[in-house]
Amino acid sequence: MATQTTPRDDTGLQGTLEAQGLTPSGEVHWNLVAPVLIQHAIRRGEGQLADMGPFCSVTAPHTGRSPNDKFVVRDPSTERDVDWGKVNQPISQAHFETLRADVQQYLDGREELFVQDLYCGADPKYRLSVRYVSPNAWHMAFVRNMFIRPQASELPTFTPNFTVLHAPEFQADPARHGTRTGTFIILNLAERTILIGGTRYAGELKKSMFTVMNYYMPKQGVLSMHCSANIGPAGDTALFFGLSGTGKTTLSADPQRALIGDDEHGWSPEGVFNYEGGCYAKVINLSAEGEPDIYRTTQMFGTILENVVLDPLKRTVRFEDQSITENTRASYPLHYIPNHVANGRGGHPRNIVFLTADAFGVLPPVAKLSREQAMYYFLSGYTAKVAGTERGVTEPQATFSSCFGGVFLVWHPTRYAELLGELIDQHRSQVWLVNTGWSGGAYGVGKRMKLAHTRSMVHALLAGTLDATKTRTDPVFGLAVPQAVPNVPTEILDPRGTWTDGAAYDAQAKKLAEMFRRNFEKFGSVAARIRDAGPQG
Repeated sequence: MATQTTPRDDTGLQGTLEAQGLTPSGEVHWNLVAPVLIQHAIRRGEGQLADMGPFCSVTAPHTGRSPNDKFVVRDPSTERDVDWGKVNQPISQAHFETLRADVQQYLDGREELFVQDLYCGADPKYRLSVRYVSPNAWHMAFVRNMFIRPQASELPTFTPNFTVLHAPEFQADPARHGTRTGTFIILNLAERTILIGGTRYAGELKKSMFTVMNYYMPKQGVLSMHCSANIGPAGDTALFFGLSGTGKTTLSADPQRALIGDDEHGWSPEGVFNYEGGCYAKVINLSAEGEPDIYRTTQMFGTILENVVLDPLKRTVRFEDQSITENTRASYPLHYIPNHVANGRGGHPRNIVFLTADAFGVLPPVAKLSREQAMYYFLSGYTAKVAGTERGVTEPQATFSSCFGGVFLVWHPTRYAELLGELIDQHRSQVWLVNTGWSGGAYGVGKRMKLAHTRSMVHALLAGTLDATKTRTDPVFGLAVPQAVPNVPTEILDPRGTWTDGAAYDAQAKKLAEMFRRNFEKFGSVAARIRDAGPQG
């Protein structure tokens, strides 16, 4: 077996990759800290430093996840648990073993490998110990940002119970490996192994582990959630669910509240805990005025900027430039946000907020949900794409993603919804729907809800100000809409009143209501009281 050497700038903790089936012929770098990883990344030509110190890498042609290239190994021990279909596409054990052997051979032949041992889950009772192996230094700087870094004293005894083998430049052979293309994200839940290749997009390293947690956590009675979380001065925890672009990261990074995490959490019998040790924020059109805490992280060494455009002379970031992708990202450790929760844990949530960017312009900006409505809108997971964000999208398109994270679910969505309902009942959490989308008309006619107004609504509901406020019932969606919110113009609380043409609003609202009903049919035999909690117009 080849000797695995350790350079002078490593931790000095030399390990072995035998358990990962690897016998590398080149140098192996173990658990390097961020500055050393970035030094290696610069040396290897993996990217460049931007003004103020963040590392910038371009992942084209893949500038987002490749959900159609994600597969789950069909295994007798997990087969009955998985909700097989478009999200969880099956792949055979034989194809997995062939691909794993080829990936191992590929990694063994690299001149250098980088290893990071990290935790997924801030609660030691539920966390996974994950070993990442990659030929790229910057990808390991990314996962070091995104997951929980063990103390140096823990590394000598660190024993991984999950492995991620990362080969971004390796292309699968669909005929040989059973994949769809050369890109692959393969989860073997029984063998606790993930294979990722054919894409440099770093988000695959993060979201694949989230999918894993979505499988294991419900088996332990923990609700796995695609949400951000923060905690107020009085110790009140709040959750923010939402798909990309709805404001989940922005609204949870609140100077008045401490950030638990921005994306992935578990809700256990003990409370809420973050899966991660960092944040992965969208930074398109980012400004110091609008999102000061997030903007500050993009001016710091150690932050990873993904697919942003730099000024060729000054190397300053052009946050408004979408020439590479609209999906520009920043990855940074959680402690780069000044007001954060160091242990990544909080109590049971007092308030739960469902965020939606309604490009149809018909949902109220804030509404209080009953338990049944909470179940309905959680299963629906609604937001809307707007014209121009994707090729062929010329008008608003409804997007329904079960539990606000359908592409990451492993069990059937009702399993997660049942857990949520039980937890709401146990802890008397109040659920709200907040529309961060359009007002006064659909996209192209109306205007995006002002962030300042949305922040005021969120502050009011978290403070309990809206608990006893008089409400009116929306005639189409059946939601309880507050009639007044401090620091918010009363007229925007009634979406129909913001339209110049009331009949046009009615037609658009009925159109969206019908989309909700058609989407909900896929859940089959859901309790009638939950099904009836949806739009009635």
